[in-house]
Amino acid sequence: MPNPLLMDSIDAAVDYVLDTTDGDIVLGIPLGVGKPNPFVNALYHRIKANPARRLKIITALSLEKPTGKSELERNFLAPLVERVFADYPDLEYVKDLRGDGLPPNIEICEVFMKTGDYLGNDVAQQNYMSTNYTHIARDMEAQGMNVMAQAIASKDDADNLRLSLSSNPDVVMEVMDKFRASGKKITAIGVINHQMPFMPNTAEVGPDFFDVLVNDPAGTHAVFAPPNNKVSLTDYAIGIHASSLVADGGTLQIGIGSLGDAIGQALIVRDRHSAEYRRILESICPDGLAGRDLGRFEQGLYGCSEMFVNGFLKLIEAGIIRREVFGDVVLQQLLNRGTIADASVTPQTLRALLDSGRVRSPIGPEDLAYLQRFGVLRPDVRLDGEELVLEEQRCSANLHEDQAFDAVCQHMLGTRLLGGITMTGGFFLGPRDFYERLRTMPEHELAKVDMTRIDFINQLYGQEDLKRAQRRKARFMNTTMIVTLLGAAASDALESGQVVSGVGGQYNFVAMSHALPDARLIMMLRATHDNKAGLKSSIVWNYGHVTIPRHLRDTIVTEYGVAELRGQPDGEVIKRLIAVADSRFQEELVKQAKSHGKLDAHYEVPERYRNNLPGMLHDKLGPWAEAGLLPDFPFGTDLTHEELHIVKALKKLKHASEHPAELLSLAFKSFWEGKDMPQAYQERLGLADAHSFKDNVVRRLLAGNL
Repeated sequence: MPNPLLMDSIDAAVDYVLDTTDGDIVLGIPLGVGKPNPFVNALYHRIKANPARRLKIITALSLEKPTGKSELERNFLAPLVERVFADYPDLEYVKDLRGDGLPPNIEICEVFMKTGDYLGNDVAQQNYMSTNYTHIARDMEAQGMNVMAQAIASKDDADNLRLSLSSNPDVVMEVMDKFRASGKKITAIGVINHQMPFMPNTAEVGPDFFDVLVNDPAGTHAVFAPPNNKVSLTDYAIGIHASSLVADGGTLQIGIGSLGDAIGQALIVRDRHSAEYRRILESICPDGLAGRDLGRFEQGLYGCSEMFVNGFLKLIEAGIIRREVFGDVVLQQLLNRGTIADASVTPQTLRALLDSGRVRSPIGPEDLAYLQRFGVLRPDVRLDGEELVLEEQRCSANLHEDQAFDAVCQHMLGTRLLGGITMTGGFFLGPRDFYERLRTMPEHELAKVDMTRIDFINQLYGQEDLKRAQRRKARFMNTTMIVTLLGAAASDALESGQVVSGVGGQYNFVAMSHALPDARLIMMLRATHDNKAGLKSSIVWNYGHVTIPRHLRDTIVTEYGVAELRGQPDGEVIKRLIAVADSRFQEELVKQAKSHGKLDAHYEVPERYRNNLPGMLHDKLGPWAEAGLLPDFPFGTDLTHEELHIVKALKKLKHASEHPAELLSLAFKSFWEGKDMPQAYQERLGLADAHSFKDNVVRRLLAGNL
C-alpha cells in the first residue's frame, strides 16, 4: 500500500473526505474512547451547514460528559466535570440528538447505547441497530460505509513513527480487511491523540494502514474517564458469589461498573485473605460451600474480555491475572498438559517441542525462527549449513543426536518463553488513573497486554484450536436486567422494545461458554430494581423480550446466592431461581409458576431461603466493610470526601422524590431536626442565597441527609 497523506489540520482532512467521497458519506467510528471527536465534530458541522450533502454515522457507545438534569445537579457537577474530564470534547451529534434534534440530512445509527440514556428518544430508538459485536464489521459494510475514522496513539522512534490503534483494534482491523479484500473503496482516517495510551502487539499498525494520517494539536484531548462507581453491599454479595466460581489456572471475562469492581475486589480478598474470605462466603451461602472455589491463585488467571477495564488492571497489579498464553497451539497444549512445566526455558521445553513434532530435526530456518520467536533459543543463534552456531560454539543441527542436544541445552537456550500474553482485550474504558497507568507502564509489562480484534476475542471461529487451548476453565461473567423463571435473560431492552443498551458481546460469550467443555456462563443480576413504578423483582415469571433464550441458561447469580441451571429440568430451574430471589417476591413467583403447571402444587420455599432481604446482607457484610475488606471504592475514586457526601444526599433526595411516602418521611425528619448545610456545600449547590420557598425546602432536605 502507498504511504498515507500526512496532514497537520483536521479541517484539511475534512476537506479531503468531502472532495474524494461521491454522494453520501457513511462514516464508521469505533465504540467508546476510540472516536476522533474533533474530526467527527468538524465533519458534522460542515455537513450540517450544507443540506446538499448527507452524513450517516455508524458507531456504538457515544460518550458524553455528565451535565445533570436539574439545576442542583448541574451546580454540583460543574467543578467535578472540569476537574475529571478536563478538555474532553463532547460529540456535537450527541448534543443535538438529546436536544433540538438532528438536521434532516444527518443520521446516527448506534449498535450499543450508554445504558438508559436514550429511553424515550424516538430518533435514537428508531435508528438503533441490534447486532452482535462480532457482526458489526459485516453490518457496517451492509450500510454502505465509505469512511472509517479513529483516534490513535503514536510514538516517535529514532527513525520512524510508530502507531497504535490503542483502545480500539476491535472492529477496524476486520473492517479494513473486508473492504480491501473486496476492492470496495473506503477511506481510513487516523487522528493522532497524544493522550491515548500506546498499546503494543496486535494494536500496533504501520502508517500505511491509513489513507490519511492527521497530526493536529486539536486532535489531542483527555480520554473520556468515568469515575469509579460506589460498590454497594449488594454488589459485593454478587461479586463474592461470582468470585467463588472462578477456577485457578482459568480464564476470566468481566465488565465495567460496580459489579466488575466488586468481582475484582472479591478475587483479591480470596487470594490475600483466604480465611476471612471463607467466613464471608459462609455467612451468605445457606447451602454451604460445596462446589465453590476458595483457594489462592497459585497458577493465576488469564484475562480475555472484549472490555479491558480497571478491575482487570487491578488484578494484574495484584498478581492474579498472570497466567500467560502463547500464540501457538502446540506450545499452549504442552503447557496445559504440564509437559512444559512453566514459562522457564529448560531442556524439557526443547525436548517437548521436538517430541511433539512442532520442531523438526535437523533444525531448519523455519524451526530456528520459531524457537527464537518464543525465546527457546537465544536470538543470536544462527544456522551455518547443517550446524547451529553461537559465537565460538558449534554443534550439529540434528538435535536427535544426544551430543548436539546437550550442546544446545548447555550453551544456546534462552531463559524464559517470549510472547506470553496475560490480558487480551478489544477496547478499554476506565478512570483517569487507569489511562495514566497504561501510559507509564514499563514496556515488558505492557507487552503482556494484547488489544486485538473482536472476532478473535468473542468467538471460537477462526484459530479455534488455539482459542480452545488458551481459554481453559473460562468463566464468562455478564450482567442482565431480568431473568425469567424458566432461565431466559433480558439484558438490552425493555418489554416495550425500548433499547436500554445493546446486545454487545453477550450472546457470543454465552454461546462460547456452552461450546467450551470446561467453561461456564455466570449471568449476574440484582434481585430487585427500584424506579418510579416502585420496587420490583428482577426475577419474573415471563418477560416480553429476551436477549438470551432459556435453552442457553447456565449459572445465575444474585446477591442471595448461585442458581446452577445447566442441565436441569424446568421445575428444578424454577425452584433454584426462587431460592435466589428477594423474599418479598417469592410467594408470588411460586403462585405464578404453579398456576402455569410448571411447579409442583405442594412446593413451598424452604425456610433457609426465606431471609433473602437487604437487611440480612447488611448484617452479614457490614462488619467486613467496616473492617476495610469491602470498601465503597476498592480501586479509588476521583471524588473528594465532600463530593461523596453531597452525592449520597442527592441520590437519597432523588429516590425520595419518586416515592411520595419516603419524601414525606424525609421532610419530617429534616425539618424536625432543623439542620442546615455547611456554607461550602450551599455554595457548591447554588443554594447559598436561596430565597424561594422551593430552594429553602431543598436546602433543608439535603441538610437532613448529609
